[in-house]
Amino acid sequence: MIIKSKAFYTTAYVFVIFLILICVIPFWLLIAGSVTSEAELLVHGYALIPKEVSFSAFEFLWQMKDGILQAYLMSIVISVTGVSASLVLTTLFAYPLSRKDLPGRNAISLFLFITMLFNGGLVPTYFVYTRLFHIKDTLAGMIVPSLLMNAFLVIMMRTYITSSIPDEILEAARVDGAGEFRCLLAIVLPLSKPILGTVALMTFIAYWNNWTNGIYYIQQKTELHGIQNYLKRIMDSATMLQQQLASSINMDTRSIPTIGMRMALAVIAVIPVLAVYPFFQKSFVQGITIGSVKG
Repeated sequence: MIIKSKAFYTTAYVFVIFLILICVIPFWLLIAGSVTSEAELLVHGYALIPKEVSFSAFEFLWQMKDGILQAYLMSIVISVTGVSASLVLTTLFAYPLSRKDLPGRNAISLFLFITMLFNGGLVPTYFVYTRLFHIKDTLAGMIVPSLLMNAFLVIMMRTYITSSIPDEILEAARVDGAGEFRCLLAIVLPLSKPILGTVALMTFIAYWNNWTNGIYYIQQKTELHGIQNYLKRIMDSATMLQQQLASSINMDTRSIPTIGMRMALAVIAVIPVLAVYPFFQKSFVQGITIGSVKG
């Protein structure tokens, strides 16, 4: 029995507001830190309301706008290509596993699950990709390793298809002469929009935030680096410049907004994710709930 009282609703609203603040305050602190002067950050640290507003961090980054724009475009190309390929591979893997009449279904599922617990390690993985597949200093090096296929997403999509699409619909389609690919394209995919949106969003975030592939597999052709790797290079360059200036007694290192730049870089990097999420919010909530709980 649900107690419908004023005290219950008040407590629920207070709790929800508390959760909202937990989510909003870090973003607000991030933005506030990016527009706070370097001297203020060094003396008083971060604050929700900056005492001394300064856009020096963004002005410093504006001088590198051409490189940032190119890195943004590369991240978009990498993310869109990776998400598209990942959706195709995940769907083609998950749909057969959802069929109860698939020979060796349990063994394949077990093998898939084992990959979530164990892997070959970083060094063997690097040698396989660079010496066997030769993806070093290529666009594939930013797309394929560790991101193109995710066992958890395959299991989640398989669970969604099994629990949300009745077998009777597929059996009726087969009676009418539809094959497996026709059933997949005409029935399963249209009914799986929530889980497809969930997989697309989670894969997009993984590709957009990834920077390890750029370090491991792109060493010469740095123009293939995405926004994360480029911003890291900016941060390393600013830190090195600050250290060089610190060796001179006539230079004030506070003129270089190193701390504020970290916040500004984070703001620049997170904008696309914040812009994309509202379009997938409904599908994300529905897809991850059904795909993870049922089955």
